[in-house]
Amino acid sequence: MNHPASGIVSPLLRLLTALFIVATGIWGMFALWYQAQGPLAARIAGIALWLGAGALALRSLRTRRRIVVGYMIVFALLLGWWSMLKPSHDRIWADDVAQLLRGHIQGDIVTLENVRNFAWRSETDYTPRWETREYDLSKLESADLILSYWMGPAIAHTLVSFGFSDGRRIVFSLEIRKERHESFSAIAGFFRQYETIIVASDERDIVLTRTNARGEDVYLYRLDLPPEALRTAFLAYVDQANQLARTPDFYNTLTSNCTTIVFDLARLLDPGLPLDYRLLASGYFAEYAYDHKGLAPGIPFETLHARGRITQRALAAGDTPEFPRRIREGVPGIDTSPVPARSEQ
Repeated sequence: MNHPASGIVSPLLRLLTALFIVATGIWGMFALWYQAQGPLAARIAGIALWLGAGALALRSLRTRRRIVVGYMIVFALLLGWWSMLKPSHDRIWADDVAQLLRGHIQGDIVTLENVRNFAWRSETDYTPRWETREYDLSKLESADLILSYWMGPAIAHTLVSFGFSDGRRIVFSLEIRKERHESFSAIAGFFRQYETIIVASDERDIVLTRTNARGEDVYLYRLDLPPEALRTAFLAYVDQANQLARTPDFYNTLTSNCTTIVFDLARLLDPGLPLDYRLLASGYFAEYAYDHKGLAPGIPFETLHARGRITQRALAAGDTPEFPRRIREGVPGIDTSPVPARSEQ
């Protein structure tokens, strides 16, 4: 006698198999589009064959299970090909990610090679400058969270700027390492289109170019971190940069991006930090940091957000040595009294 549930198993199994075929069919289409080599016509033909195989497998779920098994075998071969794709340092890189950051630590002194300090006149008109700089961790006194909005309120690029008592600042940013002909695509970021790079940059480069050259809307918040946490976070960025310099890695829009690295660093300081949708919707990451007591204390988030908008101040300041101080005027928790200027050279 058949079990009462036996009649359900087969339809349920077919449904799950159908969902699997649809999901893997879509994934395989994008994987082939972004990673298959050869002429465009050949890639399109390969995608058409792959989608045709998926459609045939869907039609065969009830009557021809061997075709479904054949689809599974082809998918396994596709995964095998995918696993053989390797990241590389040997490509023709765009100018702004051409050099890899490396750090050397001796006691409190950190020497950073390939700090970016471009002079940006527009997004395509710039003077490249790569510098070697030294920073004294005993003078590290602050860190600021910077969010640069480039595609609506939910999507922002996340940066962290570290400040020193002598007025010097350095910004760390995890970015795609794009080739000279490439531009960013969130979809391509799921399919091993880009390598990952840690950029260390002068604020007059990486912040000014976003507000003044790209027209992005930028917000700055003072992080509430004790001295030991500042040091841990700074050195974690340096360590990550050195790891990437030794071993290239792929960027991933979901799991390895500009916001997830900040979250990973925060978990070094507080392992109990929970996962949250705002780690994906990075435009709301400042609110996540506020909810977990990471921003200037005692001030409503609405005030921090309104007074942290630095876009107009950045546009007004322009490319001047006073840029870091002027963009922080009025930001809660920050003293913008002038500090004697020190050359970064």
